[in-house]
Amino acid sequence: MAKFFNVRFDVRAVSFVVVAETKNQPPVPENGTLKRPEQSAEIVNSQILSSRGFWALIVTQFQGAFSDNSLKWLAIFLIMGMDLPGNKRDQLVGIVGALFALPFILFSMTGGFLADHFSKRAVMIGVKVFEIFVMIFALVSLTTHHLYLTVACVFLMGVHSAIFGPSKYGSLPELLPEKKLSWGNGVLELGTFMAIIAGTAAGGWLCKEFAGRQAWSGVILILLAVFGLMTSTGITRIPAADPAKKFHANFLADLWAQIRLVRRDRPLWLAVIGNTYFFFFAALVQLLVVTYASDVLHLTDPTLTSYLQVATAIGIGLGSFAAGYLSGGKIEYGLIPLGSVGLTICAALLGRYDLSFHHVMLDLALLGFFGGFFIVPISALLQHRPARGQKGGVLAAANLLSFVGIFLASGIYYLFTVTLKFAPPTIFLIVAAATFAATVYVTILLPDSLIRFLLWCMTHSFYRIRIDGRDNIPEKGGALFVCNHVSFVDGPLLMASTDRSIRFLMEKSYYELRWLNPFARALGLIPVSSTQSPRELIGSLQMASDVIRAGHVVCIFAEGGITRTGELLEFRHGFEHIMRNVDAPIVPIALVGVWGSIFSFEGGRFFWKWPRKFPYPVTVRFGKPLPPDATADDARAAVDELINR
Repeated sequence: MAKFFNVRFDVRAVSFVVVAETKNQPPVPENGTLKRPEQSAEIVNSQILSSRGFWALIVTQFQGAFSDNSLKWLAIFLIMGMDLPGNKRDQLVGIVGALFALPFILFSMTGGFLADHFSKRAVMIGVKVFEIFVMIFALVSLTTHHLYLTVACVFLMGVHSAIFGPSKYGSLPELLPEKKLSWGNGVLELGTFMAIIAGTAAGGWLCKEFAGRQAWSGVILILLAVFGLMTSTGITRIPAADPAKKFHANFLADLWAQIRLVRRDRPLWLAVIGNTYFFFFAALVQLLVVTYASDVLHLTDPTLTSYLQVATAIGIGLGSFAAGYLSGGKIEYGLIPLGSVGLTICAALLGRYDLSFHHVMLDLALLGFFGGFFIVPISALLQHRPARGQKGGVLAAANLLSFVGIFLASGIYYLFTVTLKFAPPTIFLIVAAATFAATVYVTILLPDSLIRFLLWCMTHSFYRIRIDGRDNIPEKGGALFVCNHVSFVDGPLLMASTDRSIRFLMEKSYYELRWLNPFARALGLIPVSSTQSPRELIGSLQMASDVIRAGHVVCIFAEGGITRTGELLEFRHGFEHIMRNVDAPIVPIALVGVWGSIFSFEGGRFFWKWPRKFPYPVTVRFGKPLPPDATADDARAAVDELINR
């Protein structure tokens, strides 16, 4: 293990090198430029307005999701109360789900165009005006007891949400700094699923409370739409991202163009697929719960059925909030495998026939909780990775594909329940098996997500990490990190402090160890031998230079080895060779408090020491960037200043 984090090069005083890059990410033209505006009164006021605009967006989204689900579930519960034959009932329930999803397939790309071409705030206000007219139509249909007109209103509310979605998600990166993006997504998803909770329960309550006089349901929905219009005016004004963007009536061609763009970036493409599968999974579970309550639990009260939906939504909301918090101010895609495994287990548990109402409610809540862990980092990846001018189109494509998943869920529901006549527990087992297979497949395609999850578990179990100066990390573009070397876990601590994937140069003899090689390959480690010729070693450093020029990050432990005394050692000059003819910032990093942990050399040994505290508190400090021509002495002084701050 020593060689994993400490490959010493004595040729030309070359020190240990850690190569960090975002795997499979296309070159980024920004070249690592950091934005460090002066804290003027105007900027402070702008930040306050953005904060107010963010919360106005959250309230507006809450109202829209609440009204969507109230109307949708009101229609479903009206169908469930019509005493129809089982096949006819399941068919109509599936149709309602499909009609709600269809507009997202037809109009999501339109929503993406509007989000880029116009101000996202203006688009959202216009959508809320449209909602008022839809709810007036719903009032007419409910007053005349015309079920099919009510179902048509569900379709129109789908149009409302399809156009609203790209502007909503596209606004987050412009209202919040990157370090708060996961937190913002957690709040947004929590608010959304709290709205789903309330809306689902409200649908059952409206059906029961206003039986025979559903006009009052329409009145309530109109008042809610007016309230949503009022709150939408408080969203921060955002300039149009791409006013010159042209509208393409052929949304399929536009979708295909966005897919080709996204597929160049494997993590982004897998995030789109994961997002689609999550909404397929969630929509299928929603539909299954209806028949599970009726056919397995034999519930007749729509309010009790809505409680099961509420349990799922509560779980998703809490899981989303927890994922945002545990991400620690960054996009932690290591949580995705945890969420996927949790979904598999919970779906399998619902495959039993002997469950009580409360057991089903608990399993659905846990299912939703792990769903929150799954979707929050995926949503953050979808929002952060595309370039600003492409964000609206990419999000619109992801939104469209997610509702392709929802639409397919209605078809699968119809196939399993009406055609194949499978019972709900059997379908849950099939869903669990499909989720497990998808987890294995994605892990094979992007194995570093699983390794990152394991490292996240390790660092958050044994260590309590505090991160200072995260704003000094370039969001995109090339950069060189220069860090002190204190213990065997310095690498994992750095990986846990940033969402940029890390590749290490590793001693070849250790790289080829049978038990270690699969992990080394998964992380994309570069085998190198200390017995190599100077030319080969310089070639490795040149590779690091090329990585920076391509818009990625290189990290070097410039001391050349782990400190045996706890004091900062002399810096080697290997990074100066890396930065030769490279125009990128150098970011000094200090690991503070790691000396004394069981993986440091305190006490004359690296292992078999009892930890002083559990979890052990450490601090990772990122300093202000140095110019590309900074010397080893400059970097050492900057790191020393961070250590003694």
